[in-house]
Amino acid sequence: MSTAEGRAQAQAPELIRTKRDGGELGQADIAWLIDGYTRGAVADEQMAAMAMAIFFRGLEPAELRAWTDAMIASGQRLDLSSVPLPTVDKHSTGGVGDKVSLILAPLVASCGAAVPQLSGRGLGHTGGTLDKLEAVPGWRAGLSAGEFLATLSKVGCVIAAAGSDLAPADRKLYALRDVTGTVESIPLIASSIMSKKIAEGTGALVLDVKVGSGAFMRELDRARALARTMVRLGQESGVRTTALLTAMDAPLGRAVGNAVEVAESIDTLRGAGPADLVEVTLALAREMLALAGIDAEPAQALADGRALAKYRQMIAAQGGDPDAPLPEAPHVQLVRAEDGGYLRRLDALAVGVAAWRLGAGRARKEDQVSPGAGVICLAKPGEKVSAGQPLLELRADDPVRFAGALDALAGGIEVGPDQPDSRPVVIERIG
Repeated sequence: MSTAEGRAQAQAPELIRTKRDGGELGQADIAWLIDGYTRGAVADEQMAAMAMAIFFRGLEPAELRAWTDAMIASGQRLDLSSVPLPTVDKHSTGGVGDKVSLILAPLVASCGAAVPQLSGRGLGHTGGTLDKLEAVPGWRAGLSAGEFLATLSKVGCVIAAAGSDLAPADRKLYALRDVTGTVESIPLIASSIMSKKIAEGTGALVLDVKVGSGAFMRELDRARALARTMVRLGQESGVRTTALLTAMDAPLGRAVGNAVEVAESIDTLRGAGPADLVEVTLALAREMLALAGIDAEPAQALADGRALAKYRQMIAAQGGDPDAPLPEAPHVQLVRAEDGGYLRRLDALAVGVAAWRLGAGRARKEDQVSPGAGVICLAKPGEKVSAGQPLLELRADDPVRFAGALDALAGGIEVGPDQPDSRPVVIERIG
């Protein structure tokens, strides 16, 4: 046994006991723990015990700041100082039909900001931005640091996969939390998200914290607590940060999948997007532009074609063909209303799981996704429908998948005689 391993076996249990019993960890202790875990000196079972202690005991603000700083210090921090425009990014906690990034990055860039977006892939019922854009023939998510900076400087926006050297402690710790029942801890969620976003080097950040059945945070109070925690972390690290709480009880827009969401994003950039998707996108765009110090109205950039032109430029710069036809699934099945009345509920989680079972999502990170699979919402909550009217269009590469999707939708659709109360899509601003 090496000296470092022996020290870890002695020191890590003491830190675990301190947190387990409600004590506060010092900055040096946290830096040592995260560094040791990243290097392999602190064992998985020790960090799993610490994560569970944090799950129950939480982290004080000073501890959380030190934890996040240590995760950032585990890797490289991007230097965007060569970019000639003010930089601002957006992060979403994930939802169903959430294709906002595909529209937002070129929209904000077309108004004069630089948007450096490092995105991820989908897992379970929530889709991933990279999976969606990879439905565009030729488009590449994997860019070197040099390619990332060059594209950002030339185009004004780039959406790419994070490199392995960006907060590697988070990658290792997230995988551990995923299998130890500690994913839902607000301090660990906040440090996971913010360590990557701060390491990205952006000058400003807007957080889209989803709330509802299809979101990671289903309760408003917990979503608000998470948003406040992340905003504080960003501001303390010198990143101008605000957050919007947005609704995720029903799918956002009408398309859920990969290629189908790209198609809806393009429609939105052409000025023909669904009202809820446009509302969320414009609200986030206005926040981003305000933080970047730019006086511009993003709705005008949608109307006059600047945002669409910027999208096409971004896709081409990353090897994609913006004119190529998008993949389409060969098999379609309709879900019809059993009764007439108003569509009172279209549960986001049910639709997200249905799309996942159709092939649009993955159960494990190494699974492949179907570019063409997904769900088209032909009706949205609040709309009047008649008996037998198609409510959903299911798309799949293999018709065998329809049965599992229909099972997922059972209980997720409600039609009744009374029109449901309308609810705001943008619920609250924090920051």
